[in-house]
Amino acid sequence: MENIRGRCRARAAHGTGPAPITALKGHPRMTSPDHTGRPAEASGAFRLGGDLTINRLGYGTMQLPGKGVWGEPRDRGEAVRVLRRAVELGVNFFDTADSYGPDVAEPLLREALHPYDEGVVIATKAGLTRQGPDLWTPVGRPAYLRQQAELSLRRLGVERIDLFQLHRVDPEVPLEDQVGELKKLQDEGKIRHIGLSEVTVEQTEAAQRVAPIVSVQNLYNLSDRSAEDLLDWSAEQGIGFIPWFPLATGALSGEGSPLTAFARRHGASPSQLALAWLLRRSPVMLPIPGTSSVAHLEDNVAAAAIELTDDEFEALARAGAEQPRG
Repeated sequence: MENIRGRCRARAAHGTGPAPITALKGHPRMTSPDHTGRPAEASGAFRLGGDLTINRLGYGTMQLPGKGVWGEPRDRGEAVRVLRRAVELGVNFFDTADSYGPDVAEPLLREALHPYDEGVVIATKAGLTRQGPDLWTPVGRPAYLRQQAELSLRRLGVERIDLFQLHRVDPEVPLEDQVGELKKLQDEGKIRHIGLSEVTVEQTEAAQRVAPIVSVQNLYNLSDRSAEDLLDWSAEQGIGFIPWFPLATGALSGEGSPLTAFARRHGASPSQLALAWLLRRSPVMLPIPGTSSVAHLEDNVAAAAIELTDDEFEALARAGAEQPRG
């Protein structure tokens, strides 16, 4: 198997876009060596769009609404505590969407964190509509994207959205029209940066001909690396890669598996090792593990301090590659 560590190191060295300000885990980082009380800082930092410095280990709000990402949280008070505790732990990059609930996660962020601390970066999305629990339909008509951006500004309580992502490319609408509307919103000062979700390299290149793209968000984890080409391309470009579903490990976390064995060796959980592997995989990787529990949040964020050896990293990469995707 090709040496993944060496490949991503070489690609990052030749990046043409905004450079990350972190190195691979196990190598020097431009961060303080003392992260007491703010463990997310140990993940290293990244300049999103070249001007927004964030800690690489963020938080995703998809698990805050009810079952099927539908309706209110089971425990709204705990949801608010999770968001506030994340900031205390050094998390300053929050990913959300209008469709989470729908219209539940964004107001929760405002309730918990507004007025936002200096340095907190909020990324939201539009382009997926909801018809019920676990039901999602892409809609990328320009008028709809503009409407949702305006509503997100109101729900989040901000004058400009840090990162606005096209949640899905609508096959019924030309990509140039969808990204073009986001560019208009950017030119009007309503959004700062533009990102894409669930795209190919070719689609991202096409979008870049319309507007600067600073991030992509695709399914990626230790067991499912189908977006590997996009990740490597993102590293070349200096574009942030936000893996959703970062903690899916399948049978890798079973008894006797490599992930479980390494976790015991580190006195860590399999989830922590999965996140540590992602952070080591590429300097442009920005994991956003989500949870509705403070205890689980604290467990996830502790992953930022875990240092995998080269052998452990390669062994987990091999094990993940051998794991069938469901």
